[in-house]
Amino acid sequence: MTNNGNPDPSAPSMNAADPPEREPMPHLASSDLTQLMQATHPDPFGVLGMHLKPDGLWICCVLPGAEEVVVVDLETQASRAQLSRHPGTDVFSVRMVNEQPFGYRLRVKWKSEQEGGAETVQTLEDAYRFGPQLQEMDIWLLSEGTHQRPYECLGAHLMQCDGVEGTRFAVWAPNAQRVSVVGSFNQWDGRRHPMRLRRECGVWEIFVPAVAQGDTYKFEVLGAHGAIALKSDPFAFYAQLRPDTASVVWPLLQRQAMKEERIHANRLDQPLSIYEVHLGSWRKAEGWRWLNYRELADTLVPYARDMGFTHLELLPVSEHPFDGSWGYQPIGLFAPTSRFGTPEDFKYFVDAAHEAGLGVILDWVPAHFPSDAHGLADFDGTHLYEYADPKEGFHQDWNTLIYNFGRVEVRNFLVGNALYWLERFGVDGLRVDAVASMLYRDYSRAQGQWIPNKHGGRENLEAIEFLRRMNFIVGTERPGAITLAEESTAFPAVSRPPSADMQGGGLGFHYKWNMGWMHDTLQYTALDPVYRRHHQNKLTFGLMYAFTENFVLPFSHDEVVHGKKSLLGKMPGDDWQRFANLRALYGFMWAYPGKKLLFMGCELAQATEWADTGSIPWELEEQGPHQGVQRLVRDLNRVYRAYPQLHGQDVCPEGFRWITHENAAQSVIAFLRLSQDGSSVIVACNFTPVPRSAYRLGVPSPGPWRELINSDNSVYGGSGLGNGVLEAQNVAAHGHAQSVEVNLPPLSCLILVTMES
Repeated sequence: MTNNGNPDPSAPSMNAADPPEREPMPHLASSDLTQLMQATHPDPFGVLGMHLKPDGLWICCVLPGAEEVVVVDLETQASRAQLSRHPGTDVFSVRMVNEQPFGYRLRVKWKSEQEGGAETVQTLEDAYRFGPQLQEMDIWLLSEGTHQRPYECLGAHLMQCDGVEGTRFAVWAPNAQRVSVVGSFNQWDGRRHPMRLRRECGVWEIFVPAVAQGDTYKFEVLGAHGAIALKSDPFAFYAQLRPDTASVVWPLLQRQAMKEERIHANRLDQPLSIYEVHLGSWRKAEGWRWLNYRELADTLVPYARDMGFTHLELLPVSEHPFDGSWGYQPIGLFAPTSRFGTPEDFKYFVDAAHEAGLGVILDWVPAHFPSDAHGLADFDGTHLYEYADPKEGFHQDWNTLIYNFGRVEVRNFLVGNALYWLERFGVDGLRVDAVASMLYRDYSRAQGQWIPNKHGGRENLEAIEFLRRMNFIVGTERPGAITLAEESTAFPAVSRPPSADMQGGGLGFHYKWNMGWMHDTLQYTALDPVYRRHHQNKLTFGLMYAFTENFVLPFSHDEVVHGKKSLLGKMPGDDWQRFANLRALYGFMWAYPGKKLLFMGCELAQATEWADTGSIPWELEEQGPHQGVQRLVRDLNRVYRAYPQLHGQDVCPEGFRWITHENAAQSVIAFLRLSQDGSSVIVACNFTPVPRSAYRLGVPSPGPWRELINSDNSVYGGSGLGNGVLEAQNVAAHGHAQSVEVNLPPLSCLILVTMES
């Protein structure tokens, strides 16, 4: 038996002869007794606890496993009355005549678990002597579905009520017939703590004394159609490690302001180079265990900083039951996964990243959720969180359920979760997963397997409104934070502001992943160079739309799994050409307009696909060609950050100008990147294994130009063909009055700057 109360040695013995005489056993209706024992009573607070009635002061409790129950005066600690057990039940009650309500506790003698075992005596606070806990303003906002931070009142909150330490539990289940909180503090018995229904908003709540940090719990829900389900808390701040599924009582972290340096670092005109990480497989500790959040703070953070990245992006850290989902099928949206430690440990990780000058972006999954029985599915016996019709509410690709974006309470659950991570952990931003699947009702559905919107179209108008509202609230409540959309279609204005009424304009994201650029570029570089002359448009077409959105250029985890090969594995040719191709690709990516994202291991030219059960092959750091690619990525990051020409106008057409893109026969392209003050860098790429000597390029200004980056440099594992300093000549080329003659190494990318830069 779990004992969360403490015996009171100063209180009179249970065998004391001085309890006052009591009336004969008070009468409770047989229906009350039956419903209390079956945990189906419609109003447990109307029966349990202390109630002054015309015929006396009644005290009633349900204590399965109790042998004797005595009422103890809270002020004097004296025994006031002994409760009687109703035959055949675990319901105890007493009627005290000529008494007024008073503060009390219950002293309980429990049946010994083993014959001949020692008696256990506890003095307990009665949960049913405490009134409603939720504030009227919270009730009003919850009833409207407009509470921006519902996690502040729903879920489990450690608190003090009338001087008594305990936990307030609250859960939204408007269609349930009864909800009880069960856990380690009441032997998981739903009869012990049935909750009070606040009918105005469909929320059930109760304050349970002595429930402390670390206690495990769930909600036992008697659903609308009579089925009982044990549900984890949708708002739990911490959860058990799989395969266990209980929620864990844990304190809510304090809200924190965003630091000015983080606000500045997240601006559109600042460098954004993201290192995407799966925490469970970045590096393994001794014994092949996961590193915890604090160990990752001491290893991952300094590594990413030294590699020159500006931000870390973490695959979802919300609690999830299946390791193989990589976090993309979360059940505990408010709980950092216990795989790597506690919420405080995760906060330590975020703080360490910020101290190192790194931002933290979380992958966030508001598109769908798994159908595990302990989660949100059929939460109160109805389709509360998900669309009821599987043509709207079931995701066929992932066997998951789709949030009902048309329900304001569901939208606010998700918006509140976004604010929770930004405000309570101080993360810099959220990368929103699978946005395309949210925008379209026919996403991955055959004809006849989807329901058109009210206008007969395929767009999910409710999801669009949700995304606009979420981005608007994040922008107003957490200015300086950023949101990024993984969106793979031509949906317009994803990274443009919504209209004032949220009914038009853009979706409000700060950035959109440029999936088109990623696909075209990888397809081009996967070609044997002899065929590239016929596909030059794959390199150039992206500039037709490069500034229609604020783009991030992603080489993410999705490109190096499920038989797609690693980035190095996609490259054609012998080993030398494969590494040279990859280096040229990285140079092109870092020079191309748009922010950068690279998945872990790609900076080492990992030869094998990513495996979530393994680790980056860190031994590659000691191997020449891999070491060279790692050094190039580090140098590209440092150059990208140091030169405003390469980042200041990443999302502006004024930041890019072609020099030449017509030379498909030689697979050469060259362009300028420009800063707001008009200064520029030259980028030239040769995507064949043939060196091009004395290749003339027009330049925007006279004087000397020097190599800033040469992906063919011998320090990166290249051939070492370079240029040093090039003097501009008064020979017109490519629309410029001056030009330089440059040696283009094989399979290379060059970045040139003026000597003054």
